[in-house]
Amino acid sequence: MLLLTQTQRLTLVEQVASQIQMKIENNEWQVGMRIPPEPELMEQLQVSRNTLREAIRALSYAGLLKTRQGDGTYVCSASVLGAVIEKVIQHTDRLESLEVRYALEREAAALAAFRRNQEDLEAIRSCLEQCRQAASQQDLKRYAHWDVEFHKKVIAASHNQLMSDLYNHISEALQTTILETEDFENAAFYQDSHELLYQAIANQDGHQAEEAVRSYIEKARDTLPDLNGNCLPKTKSQEEPL
Repeated sequence: MLLLTQTQRLTLVEQVASQIQMKIENNEWQVGMRIPPEPELMEQLQVSRNTLREAIRALSYAGLLKTRQGDGTYVCSASVLGAVIEKVIQHTDRLESLEVRYALEREAAALAAFRRNQEDLEAIRSCLEQCRQAASQQDLKRYAHWDVEFHKKVIAASHNQLMSDLYNHISEALQTTILETEDFENAAFYQDSHELLYQAIANQDGHQAEEAVRSYIEKARDTLPDLNGNCLPKTKSQEEPL
């Protein structure tokens, strides 16, 4: 027989941490933003300095906040899950990260080809234009930002909320992998493959959308050293008929 146990009340530190976390996850405090100074937060939350500092320390350990000595405390992740995933990806083999991207982006592209609307297409096209501008200006950081935004818009066009949430959680870490695997020597190839992906989604061609994803992931894979000739699995359109 399962016995009910007495519920545990949150401590004051946990309550403060929960309120701060809610502001972050509700996008009231965005990634990169410096949170209000201690006196202001102490006034708002009606807590002592020690309680506030304990709450901030807990959120810093969880990966949501980062304190810079003499500068303040900044939001460094939009969610606890995102922070955890980012830490995992940072310690994961880059090939494995690419394989995760391939799995998510290929399935999302196929779904987007059938579910996209005009608003989705306009958002994807806008990101492509931003990528082209960044490439023409040799601005790799800006290019990586808009590259991630492009993929996020494709994921969003799948209209699978869980997939979008998961991809958004890992997008910060993916931007790092893009900076490591893409360069302007191959920028034209990536732009062309992304254009093909856009056209496939616009034409509602799921197979071509999958092939476009495969082409740019294969290119990124080829830039990584010592992969021992490992290949990505074929898409359905490439498989031999039975």
